[in-house]
Amino acid sequence: PHFLLSHMHRRFRHLLSQSMSPEPKENGEEELAPAGADASGPPETIAEVGVDSPPRRRKKRWLRRTLLSTAPVLVIAVSGYVYLTGGRFVETENAYVKADTVSVAAQVSGPIVDVAVRENARVAKGQILFRIDDRPYRVAVARARAHLQAVGEEIEVLKATYRQKAEERKLAQSNEAYALRDFERKSTLAQNSIVSESTLDKARQTVEVARRRLAVIEHEMAQIRARLGGDPDIPIARHARSREARATLDDAALDLDRAVIRAPFAGVASRIPDLGQHVAAGDAVMSVIAARGVWIEANFKETDLAHVSVGQPARIHVDTYPDRTWHGTVESISQATGAEFSIIPPQNATGNWVKIVQRIPLRISVYSNGDDPVLRTGMSTLVVIDTGRKRPLPGFMRSVLSWIDVPTVANALGVERRQ
Repeated sequence: PHFLLSHMHRRFRHLLSQSMSPEPKENGEEELAPAGADASGPPETIAEVGVDSPPRRRKKRWLRRTLLSTAPVLVIAVSGYVYLTGGRFVETENAYVKADTVSVAAQVSGPIVDVAVRENARVAKGQILFRIDDRPYRVAVARARAHLQAVGEEIEVLKATYRQKAEERKLAQSNEAYALRDFERKSTLAQNSIVSESTLDKARQTVEVARRRLAVIEHEMAQIRARLGGDPDIPIARHARSREARATLDDAALDLDRAVIRAPFAGVASRIPDLGQHVAAGDAVMSVIAARGVWIEANFKETDLAHVSVGQPARIHVDTYPDRTWHGTVESISQATGAEFSIIPPQNATGNWVKIVQRIPLRISVYSNGDDPVLRTGMSTLVVIDTGRKRPLPGFMRSVLSWIDVPTVANALGVERRQ
């Protein structure tokens, strides 16, 4: 609209300047010959001096009157249209195509022994990307499995030992009971001086030894029971040492499985590693870019977002495909400006302050048809959002319409007629 107004203004001035040029003399009037001209020469014809004929002059007068009457009306109409529709659309070229991008990192260390994909090749979810030498991890799995088996055997030995001590306790209880009965008999005989004091002391010692032996067995059983987790009949799989050994085996098996790196989702493989390259755990080796679900990250000026809200429609023009237009919807508006996410955010409370218009990222979903060209991450775009905003009429025009008896127009424009 601004270009149209400027073009119309220039054209109007050009036509007006032509129409305001001096008119040729009327029929019968002669133009004065310029000074020094040869008056004796032959008279010039009308065509030679460029004098317009009467029909042509009348056509110019009609064109001048038409321009003078219609041009202001047209300018006012176009200006009104620009005013009423201005501010409805907001646009920015600071917008780029985005997609889910993940850096595939190795979780175990070792040299790469196989690369299963090529650069920019499409991969499916779970497809093998590359392999790391897994021989050390196979050895670790075998060691952990052997340790688990050894722990199980140790637990079985403890349970058997506990059962043995239980039998020894029964034997010790029997010996204690016999020694106590023998001591009581000899104690009765010693009162009648039938047995000597030494025989009675020996019987008393035998009772004491039997009691001590029973106590030792009880302590040994308690120790074994504690090593069995308080349950002499505990299953091996529930024992703490068995669970620890099982976890060690699972950890080794997990490292072995991590030696094979797979695609986290369907997409395009990028930055493929070299065969034989040594990688460390946590190092980013390659990237996978999602082939679907792209969106637009548009960074609008904060002054353009006064009437932008979630759900508004948007048009998207991609620089790579100038003859195509995509449509989308405002999906979300960031809660912070882009500067807040920078490594060193601005410190506006220190030093000399200069006001800079900030930009706020918007996420715009893209509606894609089956025949649309491929959108690649990082492509430059132009985003135009339709806010649906309509500017109200200026105050003086509302006042005029409220005084004029045009209720239909007034009601359409939301103007209350004055009584």
